[in-house]
Parts: sequence; C-alpha cells; structure tokens
Amino acid sequence: MTKNYSLKHLEELESESIYVIRELAAQFEKPALLFSGGKDSIVCFHLASKAFFPAKVPFPLVHIDTGHNFNETITYRDDLVKQNGVNLIVGSVQASIDSGRVTEEKGYNASRNVLQTVTLLDTIEQYKFDACIGGARRDEEKARAKERFFSHRDEFGQWDPKNQRPELWNLFNGKKNIGEHFRVFPISNWTEMDVWQYILKENIEMPSLYFTHERDCFVRDGVIYAHTNVIPLKPTEKVEKMQVRFRTIGDVSCTGAVLSKANSLQEIIQEVAATRVTERGSRIDDKRSEAAMEDRKKQGYF
Repeated sequence: MTKNYSLKHLEELESESIYVIRELAAQFEKPALLFSGGKDSIVCFHLASKAFFPAKVPFPLVHIDTGHNFNETITYRDDLVKQNGVNLIVGSVQASIDSGRVTEEKGYNASRNVLQTVTLLDTIEQYKFDACIGGARRDEEKARAKERFFSHRDEFGQWDPKNQRPELWNLFNGKKNIGEHFRVFPISNWTEMDVWQYILKENIEMPSLYFTHERDCFVRDGVIYAHTNVIPLKPTEKVEKMQVRFRTIGDVSCTGAVLSKANSLQEIIQEVAATRVTERGSRIDDKRSEAAMEDRKKQGYF
C-alpha cells in the first residue's frame, strides 16, 4: 500500500512538472534550462526530455561556470550533453572577473558563488532568453518557499517577493515587458525525498559525488570541505581522508560534504529519511547572513 501511494505521488508530481515545462515552451520564445550538474537540474532535464519526447529538448542548457567546480560535475555535464544531443551554453565567472565586471573575493572564506549572479544576468542578456528553468524547490530554503512557478524578473533581473502574480488553477501569467524575463521552477512542490525517490524510480544516472567515496577533506567551523587548491588552509587545519558524499553540489568553495556510508540510491533515500538537517545546511553561502539567499535572489540569483 505504501509503495503504491508513493509511486502515485511521484506520478502526480511528474505530471505537474511536465505541464509547467510545456506551458513555458508555449508562452516564451527563447527559454533555457539553467543546469548546475546537481540532482535538481538533472531531474528538470529528465522531465523536459519526457515532456517533448520523442523530440529532443528544444532549448539549450545554460551552465554558469565559476571555474571552481568539482571535476566530476563538469565530466557529468559534458557526457549528458553529448549523449542527448542538446546545446550547451557556458557563462564564465572567470571571464567576468577578467573583464572587470566583478571583483574576486580574497581571504580564507572567499567564494565565487555570489559572483555568479552578474555572469548569469549577462548571459541571459547576451542570448536574449525570456525564461529560464531552475531546479529550486520550496522545501529547500525560506526564500525559495516564496517563489511562484512562473517567477517574474524585472529589466534588471531583480525579483520582488512582495509583488508576485497569483497562480490559480494552474493558470500561469507569462506576460512581460521588453527586457524582462521569468524564472520557471517546475519542481517547486517536490521535496528532497521526492527527488531521490524519482531518481530511483526512473533509474537516472547521477554524478559520483552524490555517493560515498574517499576524499581528502578538512573541517572548518563544523563543515567538512573537500581539500582543493581553491580554498587556502588555515595554519591550524589538517587534511585527512574521509568517507563522504555531497547532498548538494555547487561551487567547491561553499559546498560542504557529509560523512556517509550511502553507496546506492536506496541507501541515500534511507539516509535522507533519517536526517534532521536540511540539504542546504552544508552550503556556506546560505550562512553569510540570516537572509543571504533572499538577498541574492533579489539581485538576480537562481
């Protein structure tokens, strides 16, 4: 009984998400799918593939490359693009730094994650995208819980949480003025558990980072970081090998790992069911201030 209910629940979520994606294709002229290589954007791509099957996904993937990505993420991204014959557009944060559009942070806690916003907005402007699919879910973080399926952005790429359009009976208003665009979030109503159960049900291949592996790590302020040349070590910090995996994937400088023994999708699902810490609890960029995510979203972040 429980298994049947769960499958029915996933089928309803899938149906809703495919409907949203098809509405996007119907209402906008130049949509794109923001692709980070994380589980949510992978599921969004899978849903888009089902929405337009047997045709290919009719819009490009857009990856904002910080230059500080995990190698596994880039490998997965390139393999997915090659296997599915879709277009990939890469916005480079390094290029934004080199051109003087943004200034790179310095110090032990420096991160390029915040710099992505300028690169993203520049990429949207360059290619004239009028809607971008994002993998944000309402259960992730309080700012994301305020989003609609169709989330309006003004001509500066900014989001106003107090001035959003009502969405009644799955009617989505995509009207916009010149220079404005929308962010569209088809898996808004999914939870982390839903995502992993759906990945298991659909047998979706995932990056190896999500499964337990041995990695050189160090601990800072209670967070486990992968040891790379991106984050300078403090004199008191020691590198040691740990059995870890990542619940969320982003820039190396702000993505924490968790100790884990989960080597399969079934074990990940069991681990998610037992944990009492949100997946973004290991994202350092969310801890810079109490309203860090909302402030970034207002400026044009994912």
